[in-house]
Amino acid sequence: MLINALCTIQAQETANSRQARRIFNSAYQQVFGEKGATLHYDVNITGLYKTHGTIWYKGKKSKFEDAKMSSWNDGQIVYTVKKKKREVEIHTAKNNKSDKYSQKFKFEPDNYTYSVALAEGGLMVTLKLIKGRKGMKEIHALLERNTYSPISVKIKIAFIWTTIKISDFHSGGITDEMLRFPKEQFKDYKFVDKR
Repeated sequence: MLINALCTIQAQETANSRQARRIFNSAYQQVFGEKGATLHYDVNITGLYKTHGTIWYKGKKSKFEDAKMSSWNDGQIVYTVKKKKREVEIHTAKNNKSDKYSQKFKFEPDNYTYSVALAEGGLMVTLKLIKGRKGMKEIHALLERNTYSPISVKIKIAFIWTTIKISDFHSGGITDEMLRFPKEQFKDYKFVDKR
């Protein structure tokens, strides 16, 4: 009887894990898929660092704007505008060291175990790093129940938690032109090539 109970629990966990992975993949594709997405974000790294802004994604291309910086990534080259310095740093997309914070949030989907549960305000998909793999230690993604659109994400790196609240989320409608670096707007800025 004990063996049957354990097999039933294991089968349920496996079904839950498969469902969680499917739901998470759907949300992930809404944000990072080929149709693109835009959203407003409010980041809080355990009260030590706070920022907010807007980001646009389309496949490997992106653009973001906050109070201090703007950045365009065309999939090959990253242009980071430092507004106060009136400077544009140029990096290769593969080795972009201009944004020290986003480097800590690299994500490989196969490095995690997945689970899902009902939560206040939506579905909570929890990802836990598989022992021996590299990445964020834990991810809690709160998703809208019917559409799986992201509401918030809580991420643990080492022992530090980062909370990202998401608003004004729209999937689709992002064009390559929207993500093109508008060099003509920054002709009086200093360009620093760090490729």
